[in-house]
Amino acid sequence: MDVSDVRLRPWREDDVPELVRLADDRLVWQQLRDAFPHPYTAEAGRGWVAPATARPPATHFAVVCGGVLVGGAGYLPGQDVERVGAEVGYWIGRPYWGRGLATAAVRELVNVTAGRGGFTRLFALPFAANAASCRVLEKAGFTLDAVLRRSAIKDGRVVDQCLYSLVLPDGS
Repeated sequence: MDVSDVRLRPWREDDVPELVRLADDRLVWQQLRDAFPHPYTAEAGRGWVAPATARPPATHFAVVCGGVLVGGAGYLPGQDVERVGAEVGYWIGRPYWGRGLATAAVRELVNVTAGRGGFTRLFALPFAANAASCRVLEKAGFTLDAVLRRSAIKDGRVVDQCLYSLVLPDGS
């Protein structure tokens, strides 16, 4: 797979079977928020795709490479006084790990959010033990702002998170 072929596109109903196949993986789930269910069922997939496609503009996208679904990426706009920022998130199915696809997807996500205007800053909060995700963000131009000690609980363990950010150019 060529990372230059990584694209973000809206989710489609016909993505559900492959979404479920890739997302129903404990190793994927362990690196994501608990809103990402495990096990990941067809019902969960349909429950994700339907609202992700219902409200424009889309903020959550299928990550595809060469037309093949490999994961997901999206952003959550901040609210109130933090409305100039957005939290970004992403995941790649385990069969596609280690190929640079996550970095390419994050770069595409930065382009999408910056292109929509109104944002001055993007941030992400990977678990500190997820060195691969931290490296993805660094390669995509994000900077480590802080380590948030004992700031989350995942799989019954209290863990640290890293706060990464990317300040967008004026006019974004």
